Amino acid sequence: MEKITIKINGIEVSAPKGSTILETARLAHIEIPTLCFLKEINEIGACRICVVEVKGARSLVPSCVYPINEGMEVWTNTPKVLDSRKKTLQLLLSNHNRTCLSCVRSGNCELQQLCKELGVEDERLYDGERTPSCIDESAVHMTRDNSKCILCRRCSAVCEKVQAIGVIGPNMRGFATFIGSPFDMGLGETSCVSCGQCIAVCPTGALQEKSQIDQVLAAIADPAKHVIVQTAPAVRAALGEEFGYPVGTNTEGKMAAALRRIGFDKVFDTNFGADLTIMEEANEFISRVQNGGVLPMITSCSPGWIKYCEHYFPDMTEHLSSCKSPQQMFGAIAKSYYAEKMGLDPKDIVSVSIMPCTAKKFEIQRADQAANGAPDVDYALTTRELARMIRKVGLKFQTLPNEEFDTPLGLGTGAAVIFGATGGVMEAALRTAVETLTGEELKSLDFTEVRGMDGIKEASYTVAGMDVKVAVASGLGNAKKLLDKVKAGEADYHFIEIMGCPGGCVNGGGQPQQPGYVRNTVDIRALRAKVLYDSDKDNPIRKSHENPAIKELYATYLGKPGGEKAHHLLHTTYVKRRVNQI
Repeated sequence: MEKITIKINGIEVSAPKGSTILETARLAHIEIPTLCFLKEINEIGACRICVVEVKGARSLVPSCVYPINEGMEVWTNTPKVLDSRKKTLQLLLSNHNRTCLSCVRSGNCELQQLCKELGVEDERLYDGERTPSCIDESAVHMTRDNSKCILCRRCSAVCEKVQAIGVIGPNMRGFATFIGSPFDMGLGETSCVSCGQCIAVCPTGALQEKSQIDQVLAAIADPAKHVIVQTAPAVRAALGEEFGYPVGTNTEGKMAAALRRIGFDKVFDTNFGADLTIMEEANEFISRVQNGGVLPMITSCSPGWIKYCEHYFPDMTEHLSSCKSPQQMFGAIAKSYYAEKMGLDPKDIVSVSIMPCTAKKFEIQRADQAANGAPDVDYALTTRELARMIRKVGLKFQTLPNEEFDTPLGLGTGAAVIFGATGGVMEAALRTAVETLTGEELKSLDFTEVRGMDGIKEASYTVAGMDVKVAVASGLGNAKKLLDKVKAGEADYHFIEIMGCPGGCVNGGGQPQQPGYVRNTVDIRALRAKVLYDSDKDNPIRKSHENPAIKELYATYLGKPGGEKAHHLLHTTYVKRRVNQI
């Protein structure tokens, strides 16, 4: 590859031809601040925080989009550059809601951090007319506050370019510009799928999930309620980031300890629900293959994907597995099997989930998600909400001991824990489906072809004399590409896994927010996924059908996978929606 050599702050550095000044500076260990820039997603040079001086240029240039040329000389820290960045921040603040102390992002706000680094205080140099505040609470899962928006367009870029939805974007022009939905509709009136990827990339507090922390704490304080909690596999792979741990740290034990000290009556693991999902899903797949059912069958674990399918591919809802998600299966069992074992009225059980996903807030209020006369799950909190709850009740997370989940609904296998990474559901299902079809034990449980962070993965396996073709997609833009191929007859699969968020649940819209610099330079998704694959490898039980608690559940309560009772509790239905239909 051709290299180009330039000087940055007097330091000679070489970079591949086509690199930008920003990319080249990082090779010299010089970090240029950014706000709007997201690699391969939002490269528009709009915020002008990243400006630098270039010898011979008439004005400062945006380093994130400015290509290098042989012999170029660049300065990133001259008085002119620093003064320009400071003025830009002052202008942003002049039109910004500065209620930082009460903002959900205080202490983890990219605008706030830049102001601190560049010495910008609460100055009123450019005070004047402000963009009117417009708070949109129409969506089930999130709130938008335009008074905290800096028009970086990161949210609209990820919505359109990554998720292929595009329900938000810049409206109006000039000073009147604001980020909103077409025709100024509320977000809840659009075909938003609640994935939360816009929240994940927002640098300020303009976007946030609707918090249910206070409702959960009130339930815990009510002596008449039995409050249980389940935690998704991806949460343990990311929660530590909220408390200073490096990306890719497994804090499962401390998480369980924290939940117990918050006051939950029982601390369970969604992995139990994931194993249950595999039992039902593998049975459904085998039944479709053997009985001429609708193929390809597509997984149903990701509620953002499900709503996307209902809106944008309603003619393919018959391809969706009828299985509820692990969260909802767990809730249904908690309010039936567990309630009976504990002698509790299901209406007295408050079922709480901790999820990496904002779409779970939408899922819990869907129709056909109350199998035993009460909602399967009452409250769905994000990983971020759990971190806030831990701080709110005064726990010192890093000093907590490592504790285990409660039984029986706290027992999960290695197959279950990898649900949190793209390809994990497929791999877990194959482990059970292959052994069920062949009647033989697998020599290797690692289906590595469906692992990794590629947006679309394909594989073919010979099982019981039949070639089983599978595909995996993560991120709804990739889902669209894959389904378009299927509809056009250009691809022939038996089984498809789709996750709404790029990389799967480890990169869910409810996970800890990382600043642009980290998102642009660190493979967050791969590091979090490694936590799950390591946990799978170390688990003594790596196949869902060998989970003793699951065996006991079927033997004493459900009967067989796909049976009448299992179908009533653990399966659901879908809606054919129009675009812009709630």
